[in-house]
Amino acid sequence: MPKIDRLLEIMARLRDPDGGCPWDLEQRFATIAPYTIEEAYEVDDAIRREAWGELRDELGDLLLQVVFHAQMAREAGLFSFDDVVEAISAKLVRRHPNVFGDARVETAAEQAHAWDAHKAAERAARGAGVLDEVPRALPALLQAAKLARRAERAGLPLPAQDEPGGEDAAAVGAELFALARRAALAGVDPEAALREACDVFRARHARA
Repeated sequence: MPKIDRLLEIMARLRDPDGGCPWDLEQRFATIAPYTIEEAYEVDDAIRREAWGELRDELGDLLLQVVFHAQMAREAGLFSFDDVVEAISAKLVRRHPNVFGDARVETAAEQAHAWDAHKAAERAARGAGVLDEVPRALPALLQAAKLARRAERAGLPLPAQDEPGGEDAAAVGAELFALARRAALAGVDPEAALREACDVFRARHARA
């Protein structure tokens, strides 16, 4: 039996009303979603620390989240795990005509441009806007950077970078957005930069 099939069977057993796990049976998409986000951060943390043994385990935890959501979707008659695999496989083939078709792409930059073009065509077919695919659930600083990058590429107007100072939430938010935009245009991940600054601050005051 393929190992992924064993994992799918274990998840189905946990969700079986006849003898399954009470906790797993109580869960819904909304209750599992926070764990999915948390596990993605655990993967990121293991990579940053180059803790490769931990990364193996964290990737397993993240895969479990996909399997959990797919099992709940199957129970609701929405889609199955196989549908998830087929969807991402089809997307990868569709967006890489240079590998699976006759298109020619010589550099990573050209591939990124082609990827954006494919995504734009798909958005247009759905009637979606250029900013619609930036998830609102992202951490605000990362969300701001992604919005700024998308807007810059699409030629959309952006707030001025030199916002007037102030101490209210709107003024501080505008300044943070300007910083996120500055980071995005410089090719800096604002979340990673701020995390590094936090680590430096912790180390500096470790004995305080």
